[in-house]
Formats: sequence, C-alpha cells, structure tokens
Amino acid sequence: MSRKAGTFLVDSLIRSAKHCEFNKSEVECLMKLFDTLVAKSSSHFAGAGFDRIVFRDTLHSAFGMTDDVMLDRVFSTFDKENKGSITVVEWVEGLAVLLRGTLEEKMKYCFRVYDLNGDGYISKEEMFQMLKNSLLIQPADEEPDEGIKDLVEIAVKKMDHDHDGKLSFEDFEKSVRDENLLLEAFGPCLPDIKSSIIFEQKVFREVPI
Repeated sequence: MSRKAGTFLVDSLIRSAKHCEFNKSEVECLMKLFDTLVAKSSSHFAGAGFDRIVFRDTLHSAFGMTDDVMLDRVFSTFDKENKGSITVVEWVEGLAVLLRGTLEEKMKYCFRVYDLNGDGYISKEEMFQMLKNSLLIQPADEEPDEGIKDLVEIAVKKMDHDHDGKLSFEDFEKSVRDENLLLEAFGPCLPDIKSSIIFEQKVFREVPI
C-alpha cells in the first residue's frame, strides 16, 4: 500500500469510527495489529483480511473470551460482508464498539449477536441455545435443560414488552435502558473493563498481545 493510500485509509477509518474517538495514532496502531494478524492467517484470505481462527485466538488472548459459540457469533457480527474474513475496516469499526461504543451501539451489537438467524428477533429457541452454551451446568443437575427453559421464561416475562413471545430490538432496548445489566442477558459478548484497558494499553503502546 502506498503512503498516500495508507493515509487515505487512516482518515477514512477515523471518520467511520468517529463516535469512539479513536485518534489517528490509535487507528494506525490498530492497523498495525491487523497486519500482524493477517500475517498469522494461513488461509486464502491472507492479504485481504484474517480468518475466524485468528479472530477467535485474538479475542481469547486479548479479552479472555473462551466460549467458541459466542466467539463465532462475535465474528459474524464483525464480518458485515459475510465473506468469512475480517477486513481492516471491519476490524477497526468492530473494536470501536467493543472498546468505546455508546450504550446504543452496544445494544445493537449484542442484539445482533443473540439474533442467531438474523430475522430481527431473539426467539425463545435462540435464548435457550445461548444460555445453554454460556451457563456452567453442575453435574448434579439432572434436568439442566429444564432450568434453562425456566430462565428463558423469566427473561421473556421481563423483557417481552409487546407480549408476542419473542424479543424485538425495541423490547431489548427498553429492557436494557431500564436495567443496564440486561445488556448481556444471554451470554457475555463484550470485554470487561479491565481487559479493555489492558488491551488498549498494549496495542496503543505497540506491545505485542
């Protein structure tokens, strides 16, 4: 990439991620990390982006995310073009939400993660799958599925404001605004504050993660 093209890309990314207040230096650091991750990617995406495996490994080491199903959902949310790889634009814009997003942006992000089939609703089946995957079931639980079904019914009763048996974004938004802890009601998909700070300190000081 030429210096002129690189400068144009940095400026473009700053504009697209202006809500998160990444400055020019920070965007350049994220781009350098992106290049490092692309180099690790052994797939045919190399040069244009990095693959799912590198993405999962990166979020695991950076933010302690270990749930494979959740990591796949986060990958799909980043991969807006649905190409199976993460481009530099998707990388910077995705991290903008994870690290410095507003409540509105994080609500939209979490909703997309939980909406497994992309139909604009979080169904009871989707709630069940996400909760079953994210909750640690004790061996002594003879009927763990029944306990999860009970949690789903509690969530629907609390969050389904229009009483249609599923959650629209409007339902989800109202619930989260009333009670912020419901933002990750169906599984952790955002980095915690401590890991976010450590990640920023390392990347923006160009220390390998």
